[in-house]
Amino acid sequence: MRAAILAILCVLLLPVGGAIAVQPNEVLKDPELEARARNLSKDIRCLVCQNQSIDDSNADLARDLRVLVRERLTEGDSDEQILDFLVKRYGDFVLLKPPVKASTYALWYGPIVIFVLGVIGLVVFLRGRRPTAAMQTAALSEDEERRISALLDENNQKDG
Repeated sequence: MRAAILAILCVLLLPVGGAIAVQPNEVLKDPELEARARNLSKDIRCLVCQNQSIDDSNADLARDLRVLVRERLTEGDSDEQILDFLVKRYGDFVLLKPPVKASTYALWYGPIVIFVLGVIGLVVFLRGRRPTAAMQTAALSEDEERRISALLDENNQKDG
């Protein structure tokens, strides 16, 4: 019962997790600008955490970037201008969803290439494990079968 209640509380509080990082003194008074800032912050990578947006991160650099985004919004920059500014300063890595272009092909297509190479390697490995004609056991000759029978009979006589 306790586990069920804990699970329900975790599910209910999960959406609140992202809002914890943004401090009250960072929030803009204009709700429209604040909504734009939050939307932008969700697409910008925390350069310290690397797998979180600046909206979700408590790192000092993430806070600085959130403040920078809000400052540029209040100065009248468009969302594209802000993202362009950040990309010029930090590179495409600052975006959680970097654009597909020549410099990011390895990022976008690298996992697919590695997967295909892995499948090819697995197929080659498994094919190499199949028994070949030389590896298969040849049938015993009549002489060998007689010798095995004699040895088995001899062994049975000793045991019994």
